[in-house]
Amino acid sequence: MRLISLCPSNTEVMDFLGLTSQLIGVDDYSDWPAAVNTLPQLGPDLDINMEKVEALQPDLVIASLSVPGMEKNVERLRARGIPHIVTNPQSLSEIGESIEEIAMACGIPDEGKMVAKRYREQLKQFRDAASLIKAPPFVYWEWWPKPVFTPGNVNWLTEISELAGARNIFADKNTANFQTDWEEVRKRNPDFILLSWVGVRTEKINPDVVLKRPGWSELFAVKQQRIAVMEESFFCRPSPRLISGLEKLAKMIHPEVFQTIELDPLFLGKDSLVHRLDEK
Repeated sequence: MRLISLCPSNTEVMDFLGLTSQLIGVDDYSDWPAAVNTLPQLGPDLDINMEKVEALQPDLVIASLSVPGMEKNVERLRARGIPHIVTNPQSLSEIGESIEEIAMACGIPDEGKMVAKRYREQLKQFRDAASLIKAPPFVYWEWWPKPVFTPGNVNWLTEISELAGARNIFADKNTANFQTDWEEVRKRNPDFILLSWVGVRTEKINPDVVLKRPGWSELFAVKQQRIAVMEESFFCRPSPRLISGLEKLAKMIHPEVFQTIELDPLFLGKDSLVHRLDEK
């Protein structure tokens, strides 16, 4: 099939399904696996150039609603009659369902079931280990610094936090993304501060920025030097690569609990097509 992906997370799912060789174009922000860097770029994920998409004559476009504003892409695909499906996973279980949905649409349902099964089994290993932790610390996730955006309860990062033996300090907000401010974060006084700014590379984020915020020098996380820059690609995209992020977070917060967990080879983050289904 001639396939196009319009967001990084779906491009990553395609690789886990062994479909990267069938991609003929991607959005500007898709950067994994490295093979996609040679493909035609079709514009930023919020403003795809539909003339370029149509000119490539795809058999199927994998669109998404994972970021507010992507609705415009879906409307334009529909208006032009371009064959497409739309994914919008907000939770870890929905990511598993999305893997199967994409595989089914691409004509490889068995591969989708296998990848989703291994994905769920890996999550269960972390869930079982996390259940042994009696006093989970509180973590603050920062998706954007000003205005401040953080994940709420309806978000995979709240689940990732729990599977790593921690609790999201904004899990009481029944939304996927919550806009707050520095003062509210100060009042909640997290044990860990995790900076993962959407679309920003880790080397561009200086963790010392939090020291300039009013009252933050008194936060427990700051006093204990528990401020970490977390890779956007491992935490902000709803794809199986979240498992690599989960492993990093879990072993950072509770190394004694999670040290014995080994990742399924499928989720080791190898940037190639060799780590596919025949490994297990």
